Amino acid sequence: QVQLVESGGGLVQAGGSLSLSCQASGRTSEIRVVGWFRQAPGKEREFVARQAWNSGTIWYTDSVKGRFTISRDNARNTWYLQMNSLKPEDSAVYYCVADHTPRTVPRTTPSLYDDWGQGTQVTVSS
Repeated sequence: QVQLVESGGGLVQAGGSLSLSCQASGRTSEIRVVGWFRQAPGKEREFVARQAWNSGTIWYTDSVKGRFTISRDNARNTWYLQMNSLKPEDSAVYYCVADHTPRTVPRTTPSLYDDWGQGTQVTVSS
């Protein structure tokens, strides 16, 4: 079992920036992939970004490419989502995630991820 706690959400104007952090504890040696999902009211949970824990290979959903950056600090069992050029449609609860299974193809289905944080609210005003 891995416990995840995310932080860094808040209110920002369109065009602004925000940085999210995820702190993992517990059986962190089991982590193989880390990432971020988001969910807006009335909408499905949406994949945002993921990164292989060891190799560092990154995958983003198309809507955030060029604006968001995922990174991780293996020594601190921490990963981040730097969000720039924010748009109102980015408003959502953001969840950090971890996957314990080595995968050769990036996966975007929420049920494939083993560990979830509690969520942090990001609100982008126009």
